Amino acid sequence: MRTTIGWRAAGPTALRRTALERRDLRPDDIAVRVDYCGVCHTDLHALHAYDQDTEAPLVPGHEFTGVVTDIGPGVTAFSAGDRVAVGNIVDSCGMCAMCQAGQENFCHSFPTLTYGGTDRQDGAATLGGYSREYVVRDAFAYPLPSNLDPAAAAPLMCAGITVWEPLRSLGVGPGSRVAVAGLGGLGHLAVKMAVALGATTTVISRSWDKRDDARSLGAHDLIASTDTREMAAARDTFDVVIDTISAPHDLAPYLKLVAMDGTLSLLGYLGPLTVEAMDLLIGRKKLSSAGSGGRPATAEMLQFCADNGVAADVEVLPSAQVNTALDRLRRNDVRYRFVLDMSDLA
Repeated sequence: MRTTIGWRAAGPTALRRTALERRDLRPDDIAVRVDYCGVCHTDLHALHAYDQDTEAPLVPGHEFTGVVTDIGPGVTAFSAGDRVAVGNIVDSCGMCAMCQAGQENFCHSFPTLTYGGTDRQDGAATLGGYSREYVVRDAFAYPLPSNLDPAAAAPLMCAGITVWEPLRSLGVGPGSRVAVAGLGGLGHLAVKMAVALGATTTVISRSWDKRDDARSLGAHDLIASTDTREMAAARDTFDVVIDTISAPHDLAPYLKLVAMDGTLSLLGYLGPLTVEAMDLLIGRKKLSSAGSGGRPATAEMLQFCADNGVAADVEVLPSAQVNTALDRLRRNDVRYRFVLDMSDLA
């Protein structure tokens, strides 16, 4: 086994620095020195639900960038010194219809998650990227383009691909009219990507307070969801509405914004829903969702971001401040994504 240092859950609200074990390299593995790891709302949820007395160790972190330090004997795509990025999926069955279609995120036997998952070969619990080293199958690591800042690129591997897949699958491009509901970690990247794809892009927020922020990201307008006149004026306007709101909320006002044959894509809240059929019927509107991305889409997304200067707006903290970052994230005190600098674990 290989030994490294990382941040392990010590209860539902805190992490502590500790030694971690990584597997010895298999033929198709690479070892990655983790340089930057994004802090995702999923990490908060995992910590809140974690019971250290009954569950396997929990090390969060599933969007990170770093440098290859070692390769298995069967690896040909990477060499020591290569910059790479790793997301929230590190393996899949490779055989089902979804995997064969390049949608490993929908693997019929469930993809292996970067943390909180189960290794398909030895049954061990996967430990995430809040660590100085990660060992991963080479097929689930991606070359990091040289013109992407590694800290700002880390959130692309979760938040970025989560919004990229629906934007691409729904055909967003020049002439499209897109609205993004919510301007957080997911939403700000949805705005940047939609604008870079050529869409006329509008932000929907609870108030006008974020109008300057929205425009600085490239959005063409902002609608306040609390202003009934503005919402009514925008009825049947948007080909695609990307809903990144993480709390339970009424979908009806957002479905009313969708144009005929358009789509509301629900990304932020994935719990139980109640939808009135008439809100879909009038205008032949569609309700969809998406999560993460397959290998082809992830590689395409990284190259698109490199070509178009798209990256996350991040606040970088030393990993020793991980508990501060988590506490501030609970209070939504970040614009728009925390990233941990893991060099203090050297």
